[in-house]
Amino acid sequence: MALNNRWLIRLGGFALHETIRNWLDTLDLRVAYHDARWDPAHPENNQPGIYIFWHEYISFPLYLRPFCNIAMLLSKHRDAEWLAQTAQMMGFDTVRGSSQRGGAGALLELLEKSKSMHLAITPDGPRGPRRRLAPGAIYLASRLGLPLVPMGFGFDRPRRAATWDKFAIPRFFSRGRGLLGQTLTVPPNLNRDEIEQQRLRVESYLNRLTSIAEEWAASGLRLEGEVAARPRSAPLVAHREAMKYDPFWVHAAAGAIDLSERTLLAQPTSQAPLRRAA
Repeated sequence: MALNNRWLIRLGGFALHETIRNWLDTLDLRVAYHDARWDPAHPENNQPGIYIFWHEYISFPLYLRPFCNIAMLLSKHRDAEWLAQTAQMMGFDTVRGSSQRGGAGALLELLEKSKSMHLAITPDGPRGPRRRLAPGAIYLASRLGLPLVPMGFGFDRPRRAATWDKFAIPRFFSRGRGLLGQTLTVPPNLNRDEIEQQRLRVESYLNRLTSIAEEWAASGLRLEGEVAARPRSAPLVAHREAMKYDPFWVHAAAGAIDLSERTLLAQPTSQAPLRRAA
């Protein structure tokens, strides 16, 4: 049966949705923040941003932050149809396009959605190279005037799919860790050389953040500032005021850690800026 059969695609999207939700339900998921107010589920988060993370860990944010007013950019390639269906079933809006197909239309749609929504991008997708940030993310941030919000994820010794991104498949009942880093601003009206400079800067930071999250997941350490991650399971807007004094956000704000660009990139790769909890 052809892959583009819409009912088969919907069925595949539903199956992937259920797999992600039930699989990650078994994990010990914890997160730490540079500034918890940039979590898209935070009750005081009203400023749109462009959330970036590597393609291999897309299951982590899909699971944790449904119904958080996020539009995710996905390619128009037919292999991405199931992922688009899954994202929509998990409470994400989707925009389809890439530099190869539908880029101009996607940019216009993102420009419109950015007025009232967060954006999410896997900047090494849809075809890689793995963990190499494409210039489109920099151009988009410069064009829209929105900050980039890097997110690093890691699982404890995950299995790896035989795909270009070595997609991470967590083991049942293992650990998953996430880090929400410092927001990075990109100047407007960049030329080609300036885009490349910013691309290298953001790529280095996102790779460092991801490496630290992976080291944290593998170590099993309990860290100062960590909070147990909780997935959103219902639309967020009606609950913002009630959530302001939720112990999760109070703890997250009090336990913020230094994940600044200066700190992470100044330290040796083997040295993580995370402190063991007392």
